[in-house]
Amino acid sequence: MNIIRYGNDAVEFDVHTALTVGTFDGVHCGHQSIVERMKTVAKQFDERTVVVTFDPHPQIVLQKPGRNPLRLLTTIDERCHVLESFGVDATVIIPFTKEFSTTPAEVFIRDVVVNTIGARHFFIGHDHMFGRDRSGDEELLRELGRKYDFLVEPIPPLLSEGIVVSSTKIRTALKDSDVEGAARMLGRPYEVTGHVVRGDGRGRTLGIPTANIQPSDGYKLMPGNGVYIVSSPINEREEIGMANIGVRPTFTNDTEPILEVNYLDVNADLYGSEITVRFHRFIRPEQRFNTTDEFLRQLQHDKMQSISFKQTFLTRS
Repeated sequence: MNIIRYGNDAVEFDVHTALTVGTFDGVHCGHQSIVERMKTVAKQFDERTVVVTFDPHPQIVLQKPGRNPLRLLTTIDERCHVLESFGVDATVIIPFTKEFSTTPAEVFIRDVVVNTIGARHFFIGHDHMFGRDRSGDEELLRELGRKYDFLVEPIPPLLSEGIVVSSTKIRTALKDSDVEGAARMLGRPYEVTGHVVRGDGRGRTLGIPTANIQPSDGYKLMPGNGVYIVSSPINEREEIGMANIGVRPTFTNDTEPILEVNYLDVNADLYGSEITVRFHRFIRPEQRFNTTDEFLRQLQHDKMQSISFKQTFLTRS
């Protein structure tokens, strides 16, 4: 897939283009339905497929004072990787700034979509709004399509267990530790990628060495505090582990949660490595134990659940 960082690399103009525009955070099943329809039409009319997206996320740039910052389901690199896996020909990344946010909807369509990229078919999600003050909607887009000679096709919402799939609902599920529900809406396990950093070494002392993982993007959403069954691709194998997200109340008075993973079958030194953690199942909330022995007994119980999951996971693989 060709990744074009608008403003840095030239965008090749081609009117024979099937195109969609959006932030696509998560590239969830609803987004995927847009991409699949776009690919079907593009194949029928011999067009390239282009996704136009933005970085940083507009809500981060336009965050109102006093409000908690938006947490991302996918970094821009993760977004591009998933889009590539679905066979998109090109992703155009537009730097989103406060100045860019004042661009009127028609100017954006005329200058970026029509005159710079080119478009014959334009696909829009059921709730997508664009341009200054989010004034651009399906009605305006159809009007602009008649003016600039492109066809507009709205894509209906996708339901999962009777609920409309959205990035907001996935964030809520993850905050509630419902990683399985999030995976159903994403179409894949939720992932966090980061580098292994040195911790206090307590896990190794207790016989449960952990990899402390610092997410690569500070805006990345972490699932709610607790213990999870996870996996990571390490040395060309998918390794199963137990992850804890939290402040480790049995041993510390920390207030900032960290992600640490104990892999069942990995003895290698992972310090400095980049690791992707895939969340499969929530085991239990984080809790404070009265003694180290009590903590270790619970950990053995958690480990047995992880081993059982591993056997099922390997059978599926």
